[in-house]
Amino acid sequence: MSNAPTGFRTSRQTRAILAIAIALLGALTLTTLLAGPADAKRKKPKKPNTVKVMTRNVYLGADLSPAINASSTDDFINKNGQILRDVDTNDFKTRAKGLANEIKSVSPDLVGLQEVALWRTGPVNLAAATGGPKTATTVHIDYLVELMAQLNKGKKRYQVVKVQNEFDFEAPADYNGVEGDGSLPNVNSNGEIDGRLTMRDVILKKVAAGVKTKNVRSDNFETIYTPTISGIPVRVDRGWLSTDVKVRKGKWFRFVNTHFEAFGAPEIRESQAKELIAPGGPLRSGSMPAVLVGDLNSDDNTVSSSDALAYNALKKGGMVDRGTKKMTFGVTSGIITADAPADFDQTIDHVMTNRPKSVKLLKSGVTGTKPVSGYWNSDHLGVWSNLKTP
Repeated sequence: MSNAPTGFRTSRQTRAILAIAIALLGALTLTTLLAGPADAKRKKPKKPNTVKVMTRNVYLGADLSPAINASSTDDFINKNGQILRDVDTNDFKTRAKGLANEIKSVSPDLVGLQEVALWRTGPVNLAAATGGPKTATTVHIDYLVELMAQLNKGKKRYQVVKVQNEFDFEAPADYNGVEGDGSLPNVNSNGEIDGRLTMRDVILKKVAAGVKTKNVRSDNFETIYTPTISGIPVRVDRGWLSTDVKVRKGKWFRFVNTHFEAFGAPEIRESQAKELIAPGGPLRSGSMPAVLVGDLNSDDNTVSSSDALAYNALKKGGMVDRGTKKMTFGVTSGIITADAPADFDQTIDHVMTNRPKSVKLLKSGVTGTKPVSGYWNSDHLGVWSNLKTP
């Protein structure tokens, strides 16, 4: 047994305990220094920047092919009257509610719209159909106004980035063949009126979502369909719109919306596709990625081989799919009420990119798969893609 005083033993024990504590503290400090602060508080992995885009053909409201294929001037005027009546029957004010609900449910950052029709009427003016000044200015229905009113009802959700005018044609129409009928402004005693269709494509962006745009451009294609109707050559203009976009913390990229020819030969669509990827075209985006949306009226496996020309031209030019493989067209009758037959058998509404290594598809889907309030929203389905971007 030790004869050391009790206080001495306590002091020596205390020094031992302190030495152990200092050693442990040193080891802890060394471990922390070696491991770095991440072990003490691990950093959350950086979330990838995502951009949601949508393409939506809203359907102009009538099938134009009967008028394009009219056999005589009288037949042309009669068919034009039927087109105006079909526009009324297809009731865009009702369809706009369904289309707006589709967009709101998906909540895309950017939307490319096609066939955003402006229908106007005026007194009969034969010169307008033969290249003279267009005089029909009474708005019958403006699809863009109606759709934006529904999209922003109660709260501003989307704003127009750019509108591009396409096909703009005015001609006499036998609205209903009833003499003296005044159901529309400008109807003459023979029930005739001038009807005017201005086709437009539009880019929308979501507000209050960190979506910045600049360098907005648009143009018509040089290659167009020019049918001769009742001896009159008619220009069916089509085109494209583009804007450079920065979404939240992502890098700038180019967003392009287009609508290729629907009625003319496949070679016309092919030429229009090549204009997009040619030097100076909107898909020549330099160091930025480009994202293309639109109704291409072309695909490589759901339409005939000749109608694959435009789609294949884009692929040959470096474009890669970032959309859906689901069928996106067709309510094939001109009237798209709820009882209209639907056989979706073509994938012609596309999302593509020229930088597949930078722009990845996370998820894609379709909208408008069922009639709403007595109508299909369109003869197409909407297509949306959630993309991972730089």
